[in-house]
Amino acid sequence: MTANRLFHYLDEHGIKYVTTSHSPAFTAAEVAVSAHVATRSFAKTIVIKVDDVPSMLVLPANRRILIHELREMLENENVKLATEREMQEYFPDCEVGAMPPLGPMYGLKVHVSAGLTRERDITFNAGSHTETVTMAYADFERLVHPAVIDLVTA
Repeated sequence: MTANRLFHYLDEHGIKYVTTSHSPAFTAAEVAVSAHVATRSFAKTIVIKVDDVPSMLVLPANRRILIHELREMLENENVKLATEREMQEYFPDCEVGAMPPLGPMYGLKVHVSAGLTRERDITFNAGSHTETVTMAYADFERLVHPAVIDLVTA
């Protein structure tokens, strides 16, 4: 079960967190509403591939990515979104689209939107469409060591 692996990982690293169960929700904005958190502090995880190497892009739920801007920011034209099938491969213990933004758990680099760095706490999917985790952004940063990028988002 994904949540157990996630909780063990957080506990192992001394991270304080709160879990919330909610009715099934599939978009980041829907999950934020179901979990009663602001969309600006709900961290959605998007899997990108840069030169065919997967990594995570973490943005607030109230934003969406402009792939051409991301390519410019990363100075690489070979940036694309991972397919659903690839996500199933990379995150076999998660429901598709519900992976937590903890790249080190999966051996992936993480890029985080500068907007999330200004939040005291962030909330994210716990590997399913019915459970979330809330933790201090400072703990997320200490655990993940994300590359902060100032994304142009819509």
